[in-house]
Amino acid sequence: MAAEDSASATSSQQPQGPRLPQKRFFRQRAHVNIFNDVPLDYPINPDEEDWSKLYPTYFRPHAETQRAAACDAKRPLSPPAAGSDESLAKRGPAAATANDGGKVSAQVEFADIGCGYGGLLVALAPLYPNTLMVGMEIRTKLVDYLQQRIEALRGFQHGLLLKKDVEWVDVRSKLSLEIAALDQPKADGEEELHDNGETNRLVPGHYENIAAMRINCQKYLPNFFNKGQLSKMFILFADPHFKRRKHKARIISATMLAEYAYVMRTGGIIYMITDVKDLYDWSVSHLDAFPLFERIPDDELKGDPAIPCVVNSTEEGKKVARNKGSKYLACYRRIEDPAEN
Repeated sequence: MAAEDSASATSSQQPQGPRLPQKRFFRQRAHVNIFNDVPLDYPINPDEEDWSKLYPTYFRPHAETQRAAACDAKRPLSPPAAGSDESLAKRGPAAATANDGGKVSAQVEFADIGCGYGGLLVALAPLYPNTLMVGMEIRTKLVDYLQQRIEALRGFQHGLLLKKDVEWVDVRSKLSLEIAALDQPKADGEEELHDNGETNRLVPGHYENIAAMRINCQKYLPNFFNKGQLSKMFILFADPHFKRRKHKARIISATMLAEYAYVMRTGGIIYMITDVKDLYDWSVSHLDAFPLFERIPDDELKGDPAIPCVVNSTEEGKKVARNKGSKYLACYRRIEDPAEN
């Protein structure tokens, strides 16, 4: 009996592997007043943001970076020997800090505004394994859910890397199968959002390139991104704010488009999709009227690998597909500002 108790105690003390969070424990009402003064952490300027907390593989903490920069200022660098194949890419992102004044060369390039439960980020991560993406959400529980989900997926991937003969996933074929599965009836008790992260097969990037943060984008977006930093921005199934007096809170407006144009580089793309025709018409009219964005013809979008994820990978997108609803997609390209020439 004592031996059994000892064995059970030993097994309970053994560390358990990563576990995906359950969405039912992170429910939160859909509407949040963006004009309320909610206590949020945000940097004074983008250079002050410590991205190492979200992307530990790509960044080292500010304190460590500052110490390294101070040391490097006192002594010259020793470059790799002639003929050596060593490069900054092989030495890791932290090695790039010394050649960039203490800054890491990597930077966030994709932003999902109002990311929800993170279906888009998890789907895009292996398609763009060398691109950093951030999901920005104001609802606390959803941010907690998504960051726990990402950390669990990273844990699964790290465990698989220690094994031999592990299968690598064909990302695009898997996405096609998930889209086809949307036409199948949902089982009783099955959650609307199927986890599209890989726990048994390796994926490019190992989910190290995605993260979530709590932020009110309609107040603090320029605090996180430098001018021309983003190459893609996603605004998917945004809150329609049906009442006329609430239209000022819509995520696409003349004021917000000015901020989006500031943080997006020339040639960058805004992806907008909704199932509300009134919101679609509103968004398109504002984007068409804004001088720094031009609409991308549908023919040009056919080869964009992000489009299937935009249309089908979010929780709302899957709900609309199951209910046989309509989805309205529009994509706009950031064009050059003639005033800057």
